[in-house]
Amino acid sequence: MSGSPHSPRRQRKAHFTARPFRRRLQMAVPLSRELRRRFHRRSVPVRKGDTVRVLSGSYEGREERVARVVRRDFALVLDNVTLKSGEEKLKPLPLKTNHLVITRLNLADAWRRRALRVADEDVTAEERGETPEEPEAAAPAPAALSGAAPPPAAEEPEAAAPAEEDGDA
Repeated sequence: MSGSPHSPRRQRKAHFTARPFRRRLQMAVPLSRELRRRFHRRSVPVRKGDTVRVLSGSYEGREERVARVVRRDFALVLDNVTLKSGEEKLKPLPLKTNHLVITRLNLADAWRRRALRVADEDVTAEERGETPEEPEAAAPAPAALSGAAPPPAAEEPEAAAPAEEDGDA
């Protein structure tokens, strides 16, 4: 007598022998309430660069960025979530997707934006993976080029060098 096609044994076998493209879909992580309202989806396959909140375990409540997706083990590696090994070394702690909620999506990929039906003008620079600190760092540069006085850090080494030469003579 053969078992049912929906038997637990066959479900487990299908899960652990799944091809990589199926594993990607099985590793979908639920979206936060704000993202659900915005994208009208309940869950999305997780990617490197997404920011997730840990729901259970010793890292509960932390929001970290996904550093790596390990499809073979159905696990994610997050930045700054580590475990001490036997040799007192810090190694990344892989987490299962059912312990996580996506709080910020990485929308740098145009294919993902199309899949979520997001217009390019609706995506912020932070969601595209561009850091907002770069424009701020570039803003003071034109002021320095316009003839303003150089920063005080550049004057200190010059003032320190002649004082040492006077002391040696």
